[in-house]
Amino acid sequence: MTATFTALEPFGVEVTGASCADLVDRRAADECRAALDEHGVVIYRELGIGDDDLVAFTRLLGEPLVAKTSEHRHPEIDTITLDPGKTNTALAAIRKGNFHWHIDGATIDVPQKATLLTAREVDPAGGDTEFANTFLAYRELPEEEKARLDGLRAVHSFAAAQLRAHPEASERQRASWDRVSAKTHPLVWTRGNGRKSLLVGATAGEVVGLAAEDGRALLDRLTEWATQPRFVLRHRWRRGDLVIWDNTGMLHRALPFEPTSRRLMHRTTLIGEEAVA
Repeated sequence: MTATFTALEPFGVEVTGASCADLVDRRAADECRAALDEHGVVIYRELGIGDDDLVAFTRLLGEPLVAKTSEHRHPEIDTITLDPGKTNTALAAIRKGNFHWHIDGATIDVPQKATLLTAREVDPAGGDTEFANTFLAYRELPEEEKARLDGLRAVHSFAAAQLRAHPEASERQRASWDRVSAKTHPLVWTRGNGRKSLLVGATAGEVVGLAAEDGRALLDRLTEWATQPRFVLRHRWRRGDLVIWDNTGMLHRALPFEPTSRRLMHRTTLIGEEAVA
């Protein structure tokens, strides 16, 4: 593989000179994993990877998650769109939650390790993706704030995330969201290797032991801190781009686009490797 890795600011790395054939290779996958661990986000510009190679590369990086939507011939692939002609109404409504800062899998014990997203169609009027580095955000917190967060836990739920996207939801909708189980996690995720990151975002609805107003204020303040421009990378999509990110250490969101947009992404996901602790 003759690819060139160029570091981005404030984090991330852009890869040029790679072909799809190059990627479906153990050494290329190992290089990608190393870059992901170091930089958090890996961008292959205008790669144009096909679905077969996308799945093969995903398998070289780790164990892929089987998609729940069954929208694609590959069970590992989700098709991400709001277009009612390409997805059903219920999925489109849920995916509007992607416009809010979140990590995937915050409502389970072991959040997904990483996400691979490739652009089949892009929208020049919207749909960029932003990443906020929660490792950097925690590192830069004042020491007194770190001490205050020590031991605090937040409840993460599908309902909290959907309520942000659909504040005018009916009681029936809210009841259906509440049927999805919630998970309580520390506000600071400490890895086995000692690295720490903030675990916040749209799924975090309350802080255990704090009054509702105080908990909400703390969660909002931490999310605002973590998503300052100095901790954020904005990716402006081109058709064929492949972007991979460390889901456990990056909040992410799509910038809004219209339901009629032609924006279409194919996504694979790596099963998590480390429980939240």
